[in-house]
Amino acid sequence: MAQYTTASGPTNTRLIVAASDTDANLLWATRMFAPDPFIFFMKNGKRYVVMNDLELDRAREQATVDHVLARSPYVAGLRSQGIRFPTTAHVVSEVFKEFKIHHARVPWNFPVSLADELRGLGIALTVEPGTFWNQREIKTRTEIRHIRDSLRAAEAGMEAGIAALRRTKISGNGYLKLDGTRLTSEILRSVINTTIMERGFVPSHTIVSSGEQAVDPHNEGSGPIRAHTAIIIDIFPRSQKSGYFGDMTRTVVRGQASERLKHAYHAVAEAQKIGFRKIRSRVSASKLHQDILNYFRKQGFETGLRDGRMQGFFHGTGHGLGLDVHEAPFFGLIARNRFRKHQVVTVEPGLYYAGMGGVRLEDVVLVSDSGCKNLVHFPKFLEI
Repeated sequence: MAQYTTASGPTNTRLIVAASDTDANLLWATRMFAPDPFIFFMKNGKRYVVMNDLELDRAREQATVDHVLARSPYVAGLRSQGIRFPTTAHVVSEVFKEFKIHHARVPWNFPVSLADELRGLGIALTVEPGTFWNQREIKTRTEIRHIRDSLRAAEAGMEAGIAALRRTKISGNGYLKLDGTRLTSEILRSVINTTIMERGFVPSHTIVSSGEQAVDPHNEGSGPIRAHTAIIIDIFPRSQKSGYFGDMTRTVVRGQASERLKHAYHAVAEAQKIGFRKIRSRVSASKLHQDILNYFRKQGFETGLRDGRMQGFFHGTGHGLGLDVHEAPFFGLIARNRFRKHQVVTVEPGLYYAGMGGVRLEDVVLVSDSGCKNLVHFPKFLEI
């Protein structure tokens, strides 16, 4: 059963009701952080927000919209009509009556309950599939600068984490000790995250995963870290000022890596270079991903189900980066898109095998007509 009423015919009105702190589409449209949901709509290219009294003055100063409307007069009007407790749907309906709007496009994550209420009040909604604002894929100079700033924070966190690993001692039973204490993923993550927060950025689910845990690419890691095993460090801080993310990954070993791990690391590093060489506007994203899979296969690294779990290279080569840490474009086997100038994307091939652990290297590049530019400056090395 469909969750939304769809309507035939075009409409140039777009509607979002969300908290911009957590909704990237709304933050992109207004450039204003707000912890509570508010109403945004766009008609004929003009942008409007409807704010409660608490946020009204701040919205007038900060929101990059054409008009800021006060919510309270609409609420008062509804109460005078006998509606004692007006809902957000009632307010949207009243605003839309004023602006002669009967049909709006909404993003895929628009609240179902609100959609049902609006439908009951006679407003037709069409769910916009995929990206709500296609313009978000193409980054402006300002957006690129914001992403660079977040990458510098990620690099600072990575440097702090690597420095801590360098200071560790290898105990007789193979565990790492930092200042006399057995090093854990939690301790190393705290070192990284504290450094990032000191710079005004917010770390979220930083990955410090080692040994068998690293066979799962998104395992955040827990418990003691052993010497001579791969440690995946994946950092993606968000700026508290701009909302833009950075994203980078390095794989290191404190001690000596096995020959198999060295082989996997060098294969991943070369696969990433393939991405760097081939990414440019108009290049097929799925073909690039297939080229990397083919390279891994030639190096003896097959991908598939083994002993009940996926092993090899079984995630996408990369994704767009911006106000979401994972946003369009995405590129893997089923990606239909081609790269476009001024997209900012990650390049992060990886290999994951039980008994070996995982290897992933991730940088962020800016796409151009002639190639791509790596925005990450942090070096790559395996053993420390």
